[in-house]
Formats: sequence, structure tokens, C-alpha cells
Amino acid sequence: MSKRLTVPKTYKLFVGGKFPRSESGRSYEVVSAKGDFLANAAMASRKDARDAVSAADGAVKGWSGTTAYNRGQVLYRVAEMLEGRRAQFVDEIVQQTGVSNAVATAEVDESIDRWVWYAGWCDKFAQVAGNGNPVAGPYFNISVPEPTGVVAVIAPQDSALLGLVSTVAPALVAGNTVVVVASQRYPLSAISLSEVLATSDVPAGVVNVLTGSPAEIAPWLASHPDVHGLDLTGAGELDWIELQMAAAQTLTRVTSPEQGPDAAAPSLARIAQFTETKTVWHPKSLV
Repeated sequence: MSKRLTVPKTYKLFVGGKFPRSESGRSYEVVSAKGDFLANAAMASRKDARDAVSAADGAVKGWSGTTAYNRGQVLYRVAEMLEGRRAQFVDEIVQQTGVSNAVATAEVDESIDRWVWYAGWCDKFAQVAGNGNPVAGPYFNISVPEPTGVVAVIAPQDSALLGLVSTVAPALVAGNTVVVVASQRYPLSAISLSEVLATSDVPAGVVNVLTGSPAEIAPWLASHPDVHGLDLTGAGELDWIELQMAAAQTLTRVTSPEQGPDAAAPSLARIAQFTETKTVWHPKSLV
């Protein structure tokens, strides 16, 4: 019996709930820690970035308009689906990074737990971040957090899965939509996660995943007028000062790069960084 040949996979982008190839037709080889060929990944272009922002912008109203409880259900569903494909993600991380099976398993488990953690905050964050303000008069004065809109993210480049989850999940809690540039070296987990998102009740356009060169894609996202927030957590090796300056031209809110093994540790601050505070006055009844 002849030996069966493997079927090399070409990983595509995830834009608007679909899996298109890059409009440029470019791709690049993804290799293992030992230098062996693993797969081809799409090399996103400026046009792909613009399409992703357009998809995210079109999804803001629906995602932010759904109830916080429902957003929590959707994020929890992502954790459920990721749990079901746990072995696949462990295998991909081992192949890409060369870490042991135990280390890869710990990363996948922490990624699942992080989805659950942020899912739990969806219907609680407003109570913690908002408040009733004391005023001199017969009025209720209430401040509540609202989503910024479209958030562009440069995911940590030294992490296959956990860094990606840690930057995408908190932006979704308050109702933002996301365009994320995945790790260029370890993109397979990002597209596999996209397959999870596509089957987890996440509306089309809420999360859009681009693979390729962050140095090429980030400037177009930073200067795009429809991007309202820019998370540079994984942009430490880029000219991130230039990215901040480009974002300033459209008054885009920016967070600076972070370093360390868990640069985007779970926190309420990561949810709050891309929210705006809306204050409402309402007269009290005189009866």
C-alpha cells in the first residue's frame, strides 16, 4: 500500500464572517520551530485591512445594540467551542512554537478560561464602571460606559493563542467590534480561532482576523478614519510612535505596547480602555 500524502492547508483571512483569500493573492510559508513547512497563510494587504474595517464598522450597531447578557452568552459559547477543539489547538501550538505538550495545553486552557472570565463581565461591567452622581437638584444623574466603536488590534507577536484572545475578548465585552492583526510567526491558531468564532454565534464582522506583516498593515489601520481605537499591545517591534501620530490625526484612542509573557493580563482596565462615558440627566418625580 502506498504511503498517503498529506494535504497542505492554505489558511485564509477572516473578514465579515467569511474566509477570503488576500485580494493581493499573496501568501507566505508558515514553518515549525524546526523549520519544517506547516502551511501557507494569507498575506493581508491594505485593501484587506480596509475591507476588514468596513465589515467591523457595519457590525458595530448590531453588536453594541444587543443586550450585555446576550454578549456574555456569545463569548461563553466561544469558550465552549474552543474547549471542544482543545486537542487541535494544543497540536498547532506545539508545531508552531516547539514548546512541550504540557506548556501548549496550559496556554489553551488559559485561553479558554480567559473567554469565560470576560464573558462573565459582559452584564456586570456597566455597574462597576458606571455610577449615579450626586447633584444639587431634583435630578437623577447617571454615568454609563459605552463602546468606542471599531478597535484595531496588533496582537502579541510572540504568542500563538493566548495573546490574541487577551486582546480581542476585552474589546468585545462593552460592544466594540475588532480588526486584529495576528502573530506573523504563529498565525495558524488565529485562523483556527476564526473558525471557532464563525460557529459560535458571533455576528459577521464583529471580529475580523488578518494575517501577514504587522509592519505593512498597521499604518493603514492607525490612519483609517473609521477606526476609533488602536491597541498596540503587540507592536513593540514596530515604529509605534509613528502609529500613535497617525492615529492622533483622527482622534483615535491608543494604548501603548506591552511587554512580558502575559502582556495583556485580564483586567477591567482592558475593557474600559475602549469605552466612552455617557452621562444622562433625568428629572425626579415631584409626586
